[in-house]
Amino acid sequence: MFWADKIAADAQGDQVVNDSKTPSGRVHVGSLRGVVIHDVIHRALKYAGKPAKFIYGVDDYDALDTVPKYLDQEKFLPYLGFPLCNVPSPAETASDYAKYFMGEFLEVFEYLGVRPEVYYLRDLYRSGQLNPYIDRFLKNAHLVREAYLEVSKARRPENWYPFQIVCENCGKIATTLVTDYNGSEVFYTCKPDATDWVQGCGHSGWVSPFDGNGKLPWKVEWVAKWDLLGITIELAGKDHSQKGGSREVANAICRKVLQKQPPFHSPYEFILVNGTKMSSSKGVGSSAKEIAELLPAELLRFLMLRTQPKTVINFAPNYETITRLFRDYDGLIEKYHTWAQTAEASMPEEFMPLFYAQLDGVIQPYHPFDLSTLVSLLQVPHLNLQQEVEQRSGQPLSNFDWEIANQRIAVARRWLEDYADEEEKLVLYLDQVPEKVSDLTVEQISYLEQLIGNLERVEGWQAEALQTTLFSTAKELQMQQPIAFKAVYLSFLGKERGPKAGALLSYLDRSFVISRLQDVVQSHVVAS
Repeated sequence: MFWADKIAADAQGDQVVNDSKTPSGRVHVGSLRGVVIHDVIHRALKYAGKPAKFIYGVDDYDALDTVPKYLDQEKFLPYLGFPLCNVPSPAETASDYAKYFMGEFLEVFEYLGVRPEVYYLRDLYRSGQLNPYIDRFLKNAHLVREAYLEVSKARRPENWYPFQIVCENCGKIATTLVTDYNGSEVFYTCKPDATDWVQGCGHSGWVSPFDGNGKLPWKVEWVAKWDLLGITIELAGKDHSQKGGSREVANAICRKVLQKQPPFHSPYEFILVNGTKMSSSKGVGSSAKEIAELLPAELLRFLMLRTQPKTVINFAPNYETITRLFRDYDGLIEKYHTWAQTAEASMPEEFMPLFYAQLDGVIQPYHPFDLSTLVSLLQVPHLNLQQEVEQRSGQPLSNFDWEIANQRIAVARRWLEDYADEEEKLVLYLDQVPEKVSDLTVEQISYLEQLIGNLERVEGWQAEALQTTLFSTAKELQMQQPIAFKAVYLSFLGKERGPKAGALLSYLDRSFVISRLQDVVQSHVVAS
């Protein structure tokens, strides 16, 4: 059984699935994994006929702890330590910092067909909904301290209380320490040395902790949210799920203070980003919005779901990774529709990532067109791309086929513009023989001479037939294939590697290919 369906099958009664995010800047693509996982659990519950809702929290009472490099440092550095909802917006499109960055993330939600009920922590605090929990945790601060010590071995002083006030003097929340509670007010100090990244102002005094005057530490806040919102299922990333980690601390606080069982939990792994490969020369590639602008929604969901939650996803939008993702998706679609024609049993687990990748739950067949071919075709000058797609498809294309093809043309174009390394780009020498052909050996020239004759006789100027001819010519001469193929790439691209050689030649007219190879051979005859 698929992992989400198993969770749904085991669930009893009404279910509330929760996930949340601190919008401290542009949301990384890695954060989408939790979003999609929780969305799929919600869908699985619905498919299983279980009453369920999916909610998503914006932790906007957390402090701004760093100013991202893409923002105006001078403007935002004075707001370090402030609650994110009290920091100005980077643009006039939003009322504040938290809503600006969350708005960008919620656009990705909509794109992916993820539609939870969104709530903001500021509203829970300022409306007084969290007041009973604030009072309870302050009155039971000793139990919270016990939980920290027992689970994570973190010892809190006897006068430490689980609350942070928004300083009445300087507006910071990250620097305040509460050391007493009299049942209606807390005593706090805005400590100059509270953190190593921002200074408190030194102010101290008694103030009410209620109605938005401050916040619970997030492990305690987590527990309050679970109970207030009736959350029954919330998974967490591996970083929060380790032994002695934040989820275990929260679970202990839930049991000790509220005397209730915490929600169902299972850890999920990270999405790893391959360093420099993640960024293009334009500095894009790691935010959720940027990856959503590159990949169709179903492919982005599929990327998240084809790997078990407890397995790392290693992702970088380079040529190999992107083209393989599309090939894997197309292959599974084709396999599914072969199965569906004779299906009598329920859908095998193999197809469930594909099923949950669809925005509407319908796996619709289409005639696939290879992304790597489109990447190459886009780089051939004076080519009618739509006409080329039609010819290479070998069958009439439906409206949906064209929708998919045009979607992929857009992906290929954006990938070339924003992500392709120089060595991944196809630069054809159409008007002149590349200078690098002077590096060709006598053996390689012999190969090209033999290839000219074989290409003149090849039936059908198609990629597969040409690839076969390239291989068989090397075999005739008992020549190593990599050495033979380098001769072809040097003749047309001026470099030793390129896309699949048979496909490359198929983009070009037969007469041009043969003429170019003759020119390369002739240039060596003249040189010698």
